[in-house]
Amino acid sequence: MKPLHVNPLKLSQPMGATLAFLGVKNCMPLMHGAQGCASFTKVLFTRHFNDPIAIQTTAVNDITAVIDGGEYSISEAIRNITQKVTPDLVGLFTTGMTETKGDDIKGASLLLKDKQKIVYAHTPDFEGGLESGWSLCVQSMITQLITPKERIYKDKVLLIPNVNLSPIEVEKIKENLELFDFDVYALPDLSDSLDGHLGVKQGALSSGGIGVETIENLGDAGLIITVGRSVKKCGELFLDKNTQSTHLHFDSLCGLEACDDFYAKILAYSGHKKPLASIQRWRKRLQDILLDTHFVLGKTKAIIADEPDNAYAMAKALQEVGTTITAYIAQRSEVMEAFTCNVCVGDFEDVEAELLSHDAIISNYHAERLSHIYHKALLLRGFPNYEQIGIGLRHNVLYEGSCHFLVEFSNVMIHHNEISHA
Repeated sequence: MKPLHVNPLKLSQPMGATLAFLGVKNCMPLMHGAQGCASFTKVLFTRHFNDPIAIQTTAVNDITAVIDGGEYSISEAIRNITQKVTPDLVGLFTTGMTETKGDDIKGASLLLKDKQKIVYAHTPDFEGGLESGWSLCVQSMITQLITPKERIYKDKVLLIPNVNLSPIEVEKIKENLELFDFDVYALPDLSDSLDGHLGVKQGALSSGGIGVETIENLGDAGLIITVGRSVKKCGELFLDKNTQSTHLHFDSLCGLEACDDFYAKILAYSGHKKPLASIQRWRKRLQDILLDTHFVLGKTKAIIADEPDNAYAMAKALQEVGTTITAYIAQRSEVMEAFTCNVCVGDFEDVEAELLSHDAIISNYHAERLSHIYHKALLLRGFPNYEQIGIGLRHNVLYEGSCHFLVEFSNVMIHHNEISHA
C-alpha cells in the first residue's frame, strides 16, 4: 500500500455526514470546522444532484481555533441559524481541524439541549471516507434519538441504506418491501429530499426525509435491514435498543444472486410462500438480460474505481455476466473480504497504470479525463457526477435496477466498440 494518495478516489467523512443529515426532515447539517470545508461540500453536492444543498458551518478560524474550546462557535452558529429558521434537528459533525484540536462537541451539545435538539458525530476527515462518515452519523442517530421499547411490531421495518444508494433506489427498496405488507421506514431517507422533485422554494433546511419524531419511535421495529457492509454495524447497534428485533444484512442488492438472497430471506421472515407476480416477472427479465448482455460484457475487461460498497455491488453483478473485473476502492473496508475479483485500496494513479490492459472504466466524473486519454469506455458511477443529470433517479438495485445497469453498460460498450473500429 502506498504511503500517500495521488489524485485520490476518496471523499471525506464530513461529506458522508452531510448526506446522512440531509435524509432527516427539517434538519440543518452543521459542520464544525472552517468555512471552506462546508463550501467545498456544498458545491460538490449541489453540482452532483443539481439541487440546493442545505448546510451551515461554525466557521472556525485561526484565532477561534486556538482560544475557543468549541462551545462558543457552536452555540453562536446555532443562535444564528435559529434566528432565521426553526430546525427540528441540528446535525453537528466535526472536521479534521476541530478533531485535532480536541473540541468537546458532546459537552457543547448537552449545554444547548434545552434550546435545540442536536445529534453529534465525530467525523474527522483524516480517517475513513464517505461511507464511514454516513455510517457514523446513522449510528449517532440510533444511539442519541431512538427510544428503547419493550415490544416490537413484526411488520414494522427499518431500512438502513448505505451512502451509495441513490434516492430512487431507496424508494424502490421501500416499495418492494411494502409489497410484503410491511410498514417501511428508511434511516436516513433521501428518497423524498434529494430525489430531484420541484420544491416550492429553496429552503434553508433539508426539504424532506424521515421525521425526527418518527426516528425517536423506531425502537419497536421488528425487522432491521442493512444494505452495504459500511452500515452493518448500524443494524447491530439497533439491537441494543430492542433485542427482540430481527436484523437482516445484505452486502449488495444488485445482480441475480444478491436479489435472490434478498427475497428468500424476506419471504422466510414474512411467511409469504412466494413473491408477487411482478417481482417474478422482473426476475425472468433479468435472466434474459444476463443472456443478451453476455455476448458483449462477457469479453469485456473493466476497472471499477469507487467506494467499497458500490464497487462490490457492481463487481458481483458484472461477474455474473462474465465480465473480468479489477476493483480499486477508496479506503479499506470489511467488504474487501467478500470480493471475488482482484481488489485493492488505490487512487487514480493506480487506475491509470492498469487502464491500458482494460476496455472500460466505471468510476466518477474524475475518470473522464483518463477515459479520453487512453480511449477507453466510461460508465459514470459514484460521487461526484458533474456530467449527467437525473442522478437521483438512476437505480441499479433489485431485479429491475440490475436489468437497467447491465443494459446501460452493455450499450456503452457497443457504442465504444463501434467508434473504436470505425
